[in-house]
Amino acid sequence: MKRLLSIALFVFSLSLTAQINTDRVLLMGRNALYYEDYVLAIQRFNMVISAKPWLGEPYFYRALAKYYLEDYQGAEIDCNSAVERNPYALNHYVLRALCRINQNRYALAEEDYQKAIAINPLDHNSWHNIVLCQIELKEYERADSSLDVMLRHWGKESEQYTMKAQVSLLRTDTVQAEKWTDRAIELDDYDGKAWGLKAMFQGNRKEYKEAEASLDKAIMQLPRNAGLYVNRALARYNQDNLRGAMSDYDACLDLEPRNYIAHYNRGLLRAQVGEDNLAIEDFNFVLELEPDNTIALYNRALLLDNIGDYKGAIRDISAVIKDYPEFWDGYRQRAAIKRKIGDINGAERDEFKVLQARLDAAAGKKYPVRTRKKSEHNIEDYAALVEEDEHEEENEYVSEYRGKVQNRQAELQPEPIYTLTYYKKDSETNTYVAYCQELEELNGRNLLPLQLYLTDNEAPMTERQTEAHQLSISVFSEMLEKNPTDRDLLLHRALDYYHVRDFENGVADMDALILKDGPDPLALMLRAQCRFAQLEVSRTTANASDLRLGYLMAVQDYNKASDLMPDAPFLHYNIGCVQVQLGDYVAAQKSFSRALELDSHFPSAYYGRGVAYILGGQIEQGLSDLSQAGELGLYTAYNLIKKYSKEKKSHD
Repeated sequence: MKRLLSIALFVFSLSLTAQINTDRVLLMGRNALYYEDYVLAIQRFNMVISAKPWLGEPYFYRALAKYYLEDYQGAEIDCNSAVERNPYALNHYVLRALCRINQNRYALAEEDYQKAIAINPLDHNSWHNIVLCQIELKEYERADSSLDVMLRHWGKESEQYTMKAQVSLLRTDTVQAEKWTDRAIELDDYDGKAWGLKAMFQGNRKEYKEAEASLDKAIMQLPRNAGLYVNRALARYNQDNLRGAMSDYDACLDLEPRNYIAHYNRGLLRAQVGEDNLAIEDFNFVLELEPDNTIALYNRALLLDNIGDYKGAIRDISAVIKDYPEFWDGYRQRAAIKRKIGDINGAERDEFKVLQARLDAAAGKKYPVRTRKKSEHNIEDYAALVEEDEHEEENEYVSEYRGKVQNRQAELQPEPIYTLTYYKKDSETNTYVAYCQELEELNGRNLLPLQLYLTDNEAPMTERQTEAHQLSISVFSEMLEKNPTDRDLLLHRALDYYHVRDFENGVADMDALILKDGPDPLALMLRAQCRFAQLEVSRTTANASDLRLGYLMAVQDYNKASDLMPDAPFLHYNIGCVQVQLGDYVAAQKSFSRALELDSHFPSAYYGRGVAYILGGQIEQGLSDLSQAGELGLYTAYNLIKKYSKEKKSHD
């Protein structure tokens, strides 16, 4: 059976290659790329490359698919081919630079960015990344000069001043670094990186209250930055706010579960507030990462003593004393534990060593330190919290290729539309389930090979799934030659076309079905989603009038489906999403409102209406709807709330 399947696929691919329409196959590949079906995308681009190997575009798009699959070496090779065929395309150099950065080849990456700005001297992203490459290469003077060029072009943006501050720090000029930081904050009070730097300067001056306030502002803008919580914890600790510091370490570990400093410091704080067993868990984790960390070992010994594990405590202290034979606190502590278990002779031997050390020691009192650097391993400072040796800013290379392809579109967009698909992701946050009686009945007939879902969270396909749909198209095409108007065959093949991202043929099959059998709600939905999917991919390149016509046809299909299923809130939601793309924000608000009338617990509808309100200039109403979406579990709403609360404040 497997052999027959392989032969069928081989014959099918040969027939496709023989009759290939390269423009159409390239478009199908881009469709697949947009919807994260990277394996399918690569297959499509392979076909175009085989047919027309002199084109640079398919090599570029295949490189992009490999980049998203984290095959940076393979992507770079394809970028080389794209550059050879078209050395004047800026994107070819930009993508190759990102591939090289991910292989730590910063000098070559900078060369690519230099070629990119030779094509477009005002490409901001390339200039930004040139600076970061120069920083990685420790060429700080050149980085500073590049930033001077950026300031001439983009002098009103805070980002350049924040980067100037970082370069000044690397050149050990802290005075100038703080001046640049203050300038960045003057330009943009919402620059989280600048506030993080400001807090560092304040902390160095022991202005802990001010540092905490600065970090509050930094975290408001960069809530996913674990290092900011670590820094705020230290600021709070230095104000004796132990519970506040512990909550920050908790937040850090939610983001970075293996953060060494957070575990170590939280362990110390838990010990201070009497949470001995929890503190031991933290030190167990630290010792798992660093088995030779004697300072963590001694802290665990003290905790084991507290909970009555005297054997474990003596074991840990003995290991510490072996490394630090003049650690008198260790002898004193071990002597006390030995007395608890009745080992009087052992205790007296340890106490004698301590007494002898006291007689030999010079007079004077040593005050314990509150914090120590991570690289400092003075066992006497075992009770001190740990902080990083120096401020390290993680370089964040900017690119339109960061994140998903679809995220390159405008940020202020509704959530995805609800689509009919065989594959869905499980969402950890938005748990709303859309119900469709007609879909339940279709699944109940067992007509389809898999369960068909209605979801706004479609999953990409595997290579095996893609091949299965391609073979299915071949099989059903043969069957439709004999019976070209069979409803079930048309629906089945249209779903296959949709999943291999051949939206044009998916629409054609639904046209044939509706023409024969009249309006059918699932057929109308599938035709609309195919149209919408194709339009989303081509939105930045297609003719405006063609886009408008396509979106209007999608709205028309959803309206007809809604006439047949008047109580389906997801249809009105989908209509609202399409109307947002049409720029008809008032109509979109009404459609989302209708969806909410049918189901007041529909988070994506609140989110979509919030977006429509903001796009229509009604920011306050938009923020209210986004807040409701957040309450219902759609937590991405809070990112927009944060951003547009700032705009509302500036308007007030």
